Amino acid sequence: MKGKKLVVMIPCYNEEKTIAKLIKLIPRKVKGFSKVEVLVMNDGSKDNTVKLAKKAGANKIHSHFPNKGLGVNFRMGLEEALSMGADVVLNIDADLQFNPKDIPKIVEPIVKGKADVVTATRFADPKLIPHMPAIKKFGNHFFTKIVSFILGQKFTDTQCGFRAYDKEACLRANLFGKFTYTQEVFLDLANKGLRIVEVSVKVKGERKGKSRIVKSWYSYGIKSMLIIMRTVRDNHPLKFFGSIGIVFFLLGFVPGVWLFVRWLLKGVTTPYGSLVILSGVLIILGFLMGVFGLLADMQDRQRKIMENVLYEQKKSKYK
Repeated sequence: MKGKKLVVMIPCYNEEKTIAKLIKLIPRKVKGFSKVEVLVMNDGSKDNTVKLAKKAGANKIHSHFPNKGLGVNFRMGLEEALSMGADVVLNIDADLQFNPKDIPKIVEPIVKGKADVVTATRFADPKLIPHMPAIKKFGNHFFTKIVSFILGQKFTDTQCGFRAYDKEACLRANLFGKFTYTQEVFLDLANKGLRIVEVSVKVKGERKGKSRIVKSWYSYGIKSMLIIMRTVRDNHPLKFFGSIGIVFFLLGFVPGVWLFVRWLLKGVTTPYGSLVILSGVLIILGFLMGVFGLLADMQDRQRKIMENVLYEQKKSKYK
C-alpha cells in the first residue's frame, strides 16, 4: 500500500492518565504505509486529556461537548479519519489495554489484501487469554456466540475495540448506536459482505480505574442486546418478524388444533374455553407479524438503495 495513509483513531473520555503515553508509543512507521497519523476523538473530557494529547504529538484532536457516548464518538471518528485522507483507520482504546506495538500486526491482513476489517481477538489463542472477571469473560463469550450465530460464521471475539478498517469499510459503515459500536459495526459490515479477519494479540484483561462504558454489567448486557436486535431487525426484517410470527402462530395453532379435535370428539371445549380465545389471538398476532415482516422487507429494499446513494456521496466526498 505504497503512498497510503494509516490513521490511528483514539476515542477517549477523561483519559489524562494514559493518553500521552499511548500516543508516544504509537509507531509512526508501519509497513505498507507512507504516513501514520494520530486522531484523538475527545468525547467531552473534563480533565487534561486534550492538553496532554496535543503535547504528546497528536496530529488532530476533534472535541465535542457534552459527552455523546462511545457509539456516536466512533461514528464521528470514522468521518474525521476519512477527512484526513485515511486509507486505513485503526481504532485503539486510550486506556493502554492494547499494545500499540501490535498495530502492524493488526493492519497486515488489510495491507496484504486479505481482509477489509481486522479485529483483535483475546480468546483464539489459549496462551493469550487474559485474566479478567468471570462475568466479563462470560459476557464476551455470550455476545460472540450470538453474533457468530446471526452471521453464520465462527468468531472468537466480537467485543474487542482494537480493530482496523480499510477505506471501503469506513465508507460502507452506517451506525446508529449511542452506547457502543463493537457488535453493531461487526454485524453491519459482515452483512454487507466485507471480509472480517481475527488476529490474536495479548491484551490486559482489566483496565486501571473504573470503566467508562460498563457502569454495570446488567445495564451493558441489556443495551448491547438491544443494539444487536435492532441491527438484525434492520438487516433481516423478514426473518426477524417472520420468526416472531411463527412462534406466535404455533403457540396459538397447536392448542387450537387440540381444542378442535376435543370439540369434534366430545362436543365441548370446557373447561378449556378460555384457550379458544387465546389461541385465536395468538394466531392473529402471528399472521400480523408475518405481514409486518413483508412490509419491513419491502422497506429494507429502499433502505439499501439509500445506503448505496450515501456510499456514493461519501466516496465522492472523500476521494
